[in-house]
Amino acid sequence: MARLALLSVSNKTGLIDLARSLVEEFDFDLISSGGTAQALKDAGLPVTKVADYTGSPEILGGRVKTLHPRIHGGILARRDVPQDITDLENNQIRPIDLVVVNLYPFEETIAKPGVTLSQAVEQIDIGGPAMLRASSKNFAHLAVLCDPAQYDEYLEELRQNNGEASLEFRQKAALKGFSHTASYDQAIASYLAGTENYNLSGTQLQSLRYGENPHQPAAWYQTGITPTGWAAATKLQGKELSYNNLVDLEAARRIIAEFTDTPAATIIKHTNPCGTALGSTISEAYQKAFNADSTSAFGGIVALNRPIDAATASELTKTFLECVVAPSCDAEAQEILGKKSNVRVLTLADLSSGPKDTVKAIAGGFLVQASDDVIADASQWQIVTERQPTDSELAELLFAWKVCKHVKSNAIVVTSDRTTLGVGAGQMNRVGSVKIALEQAGEKAKGAILASDGFFPFDDSVRTAAAAGITAIVQPGGSLRDKDSIKAANELGLVMVLTGVRHFLH
Repeated sequence: MARLALLSVSNKTGLIDLARSLVEEFDFDLISSGGTAQALKDAGLPVTKVADYTGSPEILGGRVKTLHPRIHGGILARRDVPQDITDLENNQIRPIDLVVVNLYPFEETIAKPGVTLSQAVEQIDIGGPAMLRASSKNFAHLAVLCDPAQYDEYLEELRQNNGEASLEFRQKAALKGFSHTASYDQAIASYLAGTENYNLSGTQLQSLRYGENPHQPAAWYQTGITPTGWAAATKLQGKELSYNNLVDLEAARRIIAEFTDTPAATIIKHTNPCGTALGSTISEAYQKAFNADSTSAFGGIVALNRPIDAATASELTKTFLECVVAPSCDAEAQEILGKKSNVRVLTLADLSSGPKDTVKAIAGGFLVQASDDVIADASQWQIVTERQPTDSELAELLFAWKVCKHVKSNAIVVTSDRTTLGVGAGQMNRVGSVKIALEQAGEKAKGAILASDGFFPFDDSVRTAAAAGITAIVQPGGSLRDKDSIKAANELGLVMVLTGVRHFLH
């Protein structure tokens, strides 16, 4: 008797090719339900509808299709237990050798704006998880596939093992099945719970060599069923990504996401930007960012918001870099970068989308906060000095403010010509950060802009900035002594703008 495969999928990627190989190459019979059955029929493949196989029609608008003893008996039967075989024969149930199931797109549905609770509830799959769990439990006797990426590997298993999938493959596939249902249920629970419960789970993508230091074990996990963010990136060349690489890449992504309209480049060291710049071309933007602090750029992480072209690739090869990420990379650029085979080159089409929350572990629990994704709007800023900014100064203030948002507190950023000149990061007091940023900028501070992620508690930093040649300052305001800083700015002929938004980054 031919073997039996049950196919019931929401994501139909690769379905027809898999089904055709099962039928034509390995002599499987197919049973299927709903849209999957129709897709197979439209492709000219022989398929029996689940309703015809079970003798029970789909009911409740499709809510009940596969919840039937002929389905679950065929999945759960143990081929080495005589009573199970007898039960199958007495109930005219065929053993099922392969289950191919993926689930209703619940996460994709709730991600859409304006989705109602009733719409979300209708995307909660019932039969799918039941089949996945049943077939994963009985991996000793059948195979389960829940991801189109598994299809080719399964077919190769059959080809290499006389038409059978190995026990090792089946157990690995079962683990993926249970992980799939666990993530799915967690997404539903999180959605329904709102803020009462916060569930965090992921599927391990790979074990990392180590964490921040060699004595710290580490691993990389993907959240959700569909790969997004760095899990969806393509690595064109280079060594495996490290824990620190990934942390720095995310810091780079957050900065570059601030700039969409103009070519932009940023170079990250230890999650802080050592150089960020805008340019008329992506090559110009990178060169300006590199020249901002060429010493610190050595061994840095580069993010670009435009495709890598040959001119940019040539510049990238002039120094040692750990990683480069861009939306894409043309063929000529790839050939040039290939000469530096150790540099990790990644493409990620969507560099703007990031996590909605940030999570930090603490003893006995963890903290969750909404990501700092406030979009800077200069039209909402308050100009509090007698001197008003020119259009050029206002654009520079906006650039400096966007960069400052992504520098560790206390953060001070000095910029000119849409390029960072000095960055004071992570100091225990703001005076120290001001000093570092101005010293790094040197003579270039004359006529430049200064941004501060928090308010100035005293007017000393304002006076220090003016003495170095700074002409305009952007800061959130909110200090009881704001009037002292404003008075000093007026006295010294500076522009001061208050954003009303603080951007601490701890």
